[in-house]
Amino acid sequence: MASSNNQDIAGFIWNIANKLRGPYRPPQYRHVMLPLTILRRLDLVLEPTKDKVLAELEKLQAKGMTGPALEAALSRVANGGNRKQALYNTSPFTFHKLLGDAPNIANNLISYINGFSPRVRDIFEKFEFEKEIEKLEDSNRLYLIVKEFCSSEIDLSPSKLSNLQMGYLFEELVRKFNEQANEEAGDHFTPREVIRLMVELMFVYEDEVFKAGKYSSIYDPTAGTGGMLSVAEEYIKRKNPDANIELFGQEYNPESYAICCSDLLIKDEEISNLVYGDTIGIKDAKSRSYNFVPQDGHPDKQFHFMLSNPPFGVEWKPEKSYVDDEADQGFSGRFGAGVPRINDGSLLFLQHMISKFHQSPKSGGDGSRIAIVFNGSPLFTGDAGSGESNIRRWIIENDWLDAVIALPDQMFYNTGIFTYIWLVTNKKPKQRQGYVQLIDGTRHFRKMKKSMGNKRNELSDEQINELVRLFGEFRQNAKCSVQNTGSEETRICSKIFRNIDFGFLKMTVERPLRLNFQATPERIERLKDETAFHNLILSKKRTVEAQEEAFRNGKILQQAVLESLYSMDAAILYKNRSVFIKELDATMKAADIKIDAPLKKAIINVLGERDETAEICRDGKGNPEPDPELRDTELLSLPDDTILPLPIGYEKDASNVKLLKLVHDHCEAYLKAEVLPHVNDAWIDHSKTKVGYEIPLNRHFYVYKPPRPLDEIEADIKALESDILNLLREVVE
Repeated sequence: MASSNNQDIAGFIWNIANKLRGPYRPPQYRHVMLPLTILRRLDLVLEPTKDKVLAELEKLQAKGMTGPALEAALSRVANGGNRKQALYNTSPFTFHKLLGDAPNIANNLISYINGFSPRVRDIFEKFEFEKEIEKLEDSNRLYLIVKEFCSSEIDLSPSKLSNLQMGYLFEELVRKFNEQANEEAGDHFTPREVIRLMVELMFVYEDEVFKAGKYSSIYDPTAGTGGMLSVAEEYIKRKNPDANIELFGQEYNPESYAICCSDLLIKDEEISNLVYGDTIGIKDAKSRSYNFVPQDGHPDKQFHFMLSNPPFGVEWKPEKSYVDDEADQGFSGRFGAGVPRINDGSLLFLQHMISKFHQSPKSGGDGSRIAIVFNGSPLFTGDAGSGESNIRRWIIENDWLDAVIALPDQMFYNTGIFTYIWLVTNKKPKQRQGYVQLIDGTRHFRKMKKSMGNKRNELSDEQINELVRLFGEFRQNAKCSVQNTGSEETRICSKIFRNIDFGFLKMTVERPLRLNFQATPERIERLKDETAFHNLILSKKRTVEAQEEAFRNGKILQQAVLESLYSMDAAILYKNRSVFIKELDATMKAADIKIDAPLKKAIINVLGERDETAEICRDGKGNPEPDPELRDTELLSLPDDTILPLPIGYEKDASNVKLLKLVHDHCEAYLKAEVLPHVNDAWIDHSKTKVGYEIPLNRHFYVYKPPRPLDEIEADIKALESDILNLLREVVE
């Protein structure tokens, strides 16, 4: 946590930001204040060795040294071997020297930034800070702001603030400025208390990570400004200061990437572990346009802990061809379980993270844990057999889904929807294996004194502790006290389910097609609207003569067909399709008319009508034909003795005899008990039976509230009517 001194400095920097008002709106302050805070910190870090670096540069360049060797040498001189990162500045300027040449401060500041080591220059390129320098200079703010950063009230030197303390200060500034820019912040900023909850949930069953010297890797594929990585690291080091932690991430937003890199640089942590680019597709930094090519920034690498807040409901159409190509590789790629619908790619990120699992402890590995934030869509969107359902099925049947925690609405800055934390792992404790815990935290919130965009609710420390406790205790029907419109109530907040409970069978129930046939004028006239009848006058030949001849011959044939149908006895109602077809064939033969299969099908179609009293229509093998209009689907739970995981596509694999029989008998028992008593001619088309998975969390925690008594409602209506009449009288008077 930030110290009181940090809070004072953060407050002073915030006051400096207010001097930008005019050329900048408050949501834009961060574009200036965050880069300048970093610059001033680096300026003070390098100030003691500035002259030595310049002297060493002159000496080494005279010897012809360039490239990485020169960078390494300058970094050693600049940092005395005390920093992991390559950090130096070859410009003659410092902040104080910049103030000594006010007329040229803009050009000198750009020159100063260009004198930094390559990774630092890259950070300021991602900030696009030259544009801000130009804007500050044009508005006569640049000299003023730089001077304020040189004030003794804002001492960012290492003698006053350690790297860790400076990291806390920077994170506090990022939080404050992102909250100020709440209309944009949702793209890269997750509320800190939500991150805290995710981190604490992820480490509930972890002991090894807190042992001295234990190495742990933490990864965020949508790193944003690095909040999740920072909070996870802080949590571990608070309990184990000697922990060996390495942070990894990937981020596509250039400003967010720059902020995250800056945080790592300030704390002297490895910047090269943060990759610039889209986890699903690459964003070209120079053109700011999307040139999508699949990029896993950390290929063939596994991580112990992973956190993410991927974009909600964002279309992935630009990446579709690349994602589909990788999905076609099966599980040798990242998306072997399937792909979700095009308008929400969040489940792609989860599959990507699962591809980063260490081997499970059962297989001799360390295992991994994931905490990821979703909206409600990944819980239930997608029918049985769809991409979303198959992804859920893959995760649940492999016993990786540990828990889902429902959060209150209005928790995020750019959306008021309900959100859900998924905990996914391949190292479940023994008592949790084969089960999934659902936790209802939708009432665990307190109202904020001042809303920030869509964020009106927040989690208190006590509420975070209670949700963590519920997860850790793993109790069925555990109760807790929750807020309910200002008052408190006790309700069930935790439920435990078997993995199999989220699976279901979607079976297709067919009923036979029954048609009667009659050659009435009304039915015959329908034939004129059929495509097969219209095609009689068309020709595929290109010449005009051939087309005209086809038209003439087609007209003759059309007329002959109609006359033949009109010749049939309109009074006869056929209730057997086979008998009617024989009569139709005889009629056409008598008229010496040859009709092709499409036209014959069209005639049968227009002369037939559904009739429950007619005989069943049968195919060439004597089997009943299904009536598409009477087709229905039924959803039923998986048989209790189903062994998971079920093979994907088992329905078409005849070798799974035992499994096929189990599902077949389960469906037939349901048909006999629930369907046949109402429609005795129904049957199941087992070739269409599909397995689906959904997580209906809200349904499991639904609490029925009876409507108010009618007399109360009536009294309210009368009171409103009275108020309206009084208002109308005031208007008239």
